[in-house]
Amino acid sequence: MPTNAPLNRKLRMGLIGGGQGAFIGRVHATAGVLDNRAALVAGALSSDPARAKASAPDYDIPAERAYSSYKEMAEAEAKRADKVDFVSVATPNHTHFEIARTFVEAGFNVICDKPMTFDLVQAEELLKIVERSGVVFAVTHNYTGYPLVRQAREMIQSGELGEINAVRSNYIQGWLRTRLESSDQKQAKWRTDPKQSGAAGAFGDIATHAYNLARFMTGLLPKQISCLLKTFEEGRALDDYGVAAIRFDNGALGTVTASQISHGRENDLFIEVDGTKAAVEWHQEEPNKLIVRQNGQPHKVYTRNGGPYLGAAAGAASRLPSGHPEAFFEAFANVYGATYDAIVKKAAGEKVEGVNTVYPNVYDGVEGMLFIQQCVNSSKEDGRWLPLRHPKARK
Repeated sequence: MPTNAPLNRKLRMGLIGGGQGAFIGRVHATAGVLDNRAALVAGALSSDPARAKASAPDYDIPAERAYSSYKEMAEAEAKRADKVDFVSVATPNHTHFEIARTFVEAGFNVICDKPMTFDLVQAEELLKIVERSGVVFAVTHNYTGYPLVRQAREMIQSGELGEINAVRSNYIQGWLRTRLESSDQKQAKWRTDPKQSGAAGAFGDIATHAYNLARFMTGLLPKQISCLLKTFEEGRALDDYGVAAIRFDNGALGTVTASQISHGRENDLFIEVDGTKAAVEWHQEEPNKLIVRQNGQPHKVYTRNGGPYLGAAAGAASRLPSGHPEAFFEAFANVYGATYDAIVKKAAGEKVEGVNTVYPNVYDGVEGMLFIQQCVNSSKEDGRWLPLRHPKARK
């Protein structure tokens, strides 16, 4: 999206991951260049050197900047006058920490897929490294980029809903109803492998999105969590279903439910927020509508770019005229766009906010890893209530 910060060229983007057979790398590449503010110029696209080189033409990356490893890329790019301005990390979870650390320590800005690291220990170490370096670091919780999510956030934080009493955030899928990982399907295989995915399955993969969305939209600070995780597909190593209850500082209650074994469900992330004055509901599969309810009044349906009732945040996140759908790629690009604003300001020598940003940042990444850890620990103790507040949580 447009910015007033001075820069007379496109940002130079580097991509880690996204080689042949990958999904999220192509999403990063598309979102990164959608608004013509960046160009993908370099990459280490696979852990397999031959595949990394072979994948480069798919992204129009020149052969001399198609690297066989991320370490080679970091060393070579650091020596170039036209080095990349940032790198996007789009690899399996267990690789995020080393890749991100390598580029942060080399002075590069980083946009990292979620969850940010393999575990909380790595996340807290990466936070220290980012704080020392001063680079811009974003985490692609992309659902925060939808215009009507930002509209709901603006309404909640301005008090339009009154005091928030309850939050219900859910992410329901069905694609792992059977042991798809047994057929060597790439996306299923690494997501269900504790050595690559981490301590949680569905809760690490998608419940983190639901939790982050609740935090972003409401601004409520968490206090405690109780969680039950279960693996319904026999032989699977990680959870494929779970429910969590959350106590917030203001006395509100929240729930997070995640499933990857619900028949007929595709990518159904949805959230409901109840306030003393009104309530809102938003569904990712119908992202251009926000339902607003008040007792005694007809339900209101807010549409993306639909009129003067929308706030500045929703308007700034919309590209198309009303009635033309915007969705996943555009939301992803909004996270990129907000990160670009920070990168450009930093390049111009201006002070950059690192904690309370529009884009999800390294602090949100740490919160996500704490969420996963405490859910797993609580479930092991039959749902025992555990602390959920991180000392460096976004306010």
